[in-house]
Amino acid sequence: MKNTLRAFAATAVLLSGAGLAHAENPMVGGAAMFADKTIVENAVNSADHTTLVAAVQAAGLVETLSGDGPFTVFAPTNDAFAALPEGTVETLLKPENKDQLTKVLTCHVVAADAMSDAIMKMVDDDGGTHPVETVGGCMLNVTYAGDKIMIEDETGGVANVTIADVDQSNGVIHVIDKVLLPKS
Repeated sequence: MKNTLRAFAATAVLLSGAGLAHAENPMVGGAAMFADKTIVENAVNSADHTTLVAAVQAAGLVETLSGDGPFTVFAPTNDAFAALPEGTVETLLKPENKDQLTKVLTCHVVAADAMSDAIMKMVDDDGGTHPVETVGGCMLNVTYAGDKIMIEDETGGVANVTIADVDQSNGVIHVIDKVLLPKS
């Protein structure tokens, strides 16, 4: 599994250094996203990610995600959190559930800087599905159709990337429409 993560990171680094130009960052949650700011500095400005920001704060991950990285963050929207069973978010945000919250959040973070073109190349290289180990130890399966990237979590749930390639000073954010969950 560590070899898969290393290959993911190495391919991302190679492709990001290969002279591929990326367009200006898209707006996220009504806010401009700046490539010279960290994941946390940008996320706090997105109206679509207030639940994620609150969860990152409650889990004590602000300092980590403000660090050098690189990180690829699959960032669920407020609507994605709202789609969880009633009471789930409130329960996860309780101090006594910090470990469980941290596990859920770190299932959304990969220790690499992977833009969508790099991800799609890895999927192609692996014959249609690319396994990815997150910093939280979750195994995700990434696929794509056309230009739409999909991430399957350990429970079989599938999140769609709705906004890709939001470049950050310490990695990249891909906005997703579902919370990725670890095995029970």
